[in-house]
Amino acid sequence: MILDTAIILQLLGMVFAGIGDRYIQKRDRNFLIVIALLIFSLLVRGNLDFAISNRVLDVGNAIRPLLMMLTIYGYTVRPLIIVLFIILTGSEIRIWPLVMVLVVNALVYMSAVFTPAAFAFTDDGRFVRGPLGYFCFVISFVLLDYMFYRAIRAYANIRRRDTIIPLFITVVVILAVAMDLFTGVSLPVSFLTAAMASGSVFYYIWLHLKFVRDHEQSIMAESRIRIMISQIQPHFLYNTLSTIQALCVKDPETAAKTVEKFGDYLRQNLASLGQSDLILLKKELEHTRTYAEIEQLMFPQLNMEYGIEDPDFMLPALSIQPLVENAIRHGVRGKSDGRVFIGTELRDGAHVITIRDNGKGFVVQDKPASGDKHIGIRNVRERIEKMCGGTLDVTSTVGEGTVVVIHIPV
Repeated sequence: MILDTAIILQLLGMVFAGIGDRYIQKRDRNFLIVIALLIFSLLVRGNLDFAISNRVLDVGNAIRPLLMMLTIYGYTVRPLIIVLFIILTGSEIRIWPLVMVLVVNALVYMSAVFTPAAFAFTDDGRFVRGPLGYFCFVISFVLLDYMFYRAIRAYANIRRRDTIIPLFITVVVILAVAMDLFTGVSLPVSFLTAAMASGSVFYYIWLHLKFVRDHEQSIMAESRIRIMISQIQPHFLYNTLSTIQALCVKDPETAAKTVEKFGDYLRQNLASLGQSDLILLKKELEHTRTYAEIEQLMFPQLNMEYGIEDPDFMLPALSIQPLVENAIRHGVRGKSDGRVFIGTELRDGAHVITIRDNGKGFVVQDKPASGDKHIGIRNVRERIEKMCGGTLDVTSTVGEGTVVVIHIPV
């Protein structure tokens, strides 16, 4: 009775803590509640089974059917609880193989209604295990190993000492299964049920720590993106004003037109420069076209080409403009036939952006120098990866030009 009360208090504490935990998603919270209810049902099942087997509860001729039903339920639910824990370790998992394992396990023990292959009960209620009676324990061991593997893989970037909790839970449950098998002690609450109850509490604590860390990492990533945006804005403004300054010496009339054009641009689009969320491709192209037109005023030989076949998708602010700026300033500027191409297309389930020039080209480095004075590809790549799960690849040949390709998943 004391053990029952302790287990119930643990489960209630976990449920109430999970309901009020703002770090846990609704899906995971629901899974924890279901797990707690299933463990509670095993607790009730164990006490009923003990009471019927020891004649504490007189059910007359229904003793064998009731014991069989309770046993089938116990063997069916225990692997289910482990599967729910596996699902909690991550979303990228194939559910149907686990469901098939649960179905096969349930069918094995339901067969006891027709054959003693799994188990049977004598007339006086004594349990007799059949040749398939250990099936639940075998698959439970396999599922526990897989659960531990999933837990470690899902949180491979955490500190090593944090993996002690899932390892501890797995070992405790395995020991509980062994004790149920080999001690032969008949108790209202099995060692496995008690281990699962305590393990679920520890597992909740472990998941909570992981959710908190994920939340903190998300905040840090967002903060870093904002810092990068704040660094890019003055860079863009500085380079544009430098172009206007050069025009003031070379062609004052053109410089005046450029200032007017740039002023209109600032009034219409300055708000979007501070955008740390995804923006429409149309807005990004407005920034890019304006910058390119200002450069063309100073370098009329510069040719801009556009091939926008996929116009409707979102991307991080200031993703294309810095790359075009690099292509113009460090690639084609000064060439008599300098060309920069910007194209978009939908290919293989991704929005593909291509920025290509016929400029000087350069030797692509795996890790660009941190002291690079240009905006560089590094910041753009990092925002593409963090904000929309995309990729950015660069190929360049000295003397022939550079191609930058961005893939943004649909």
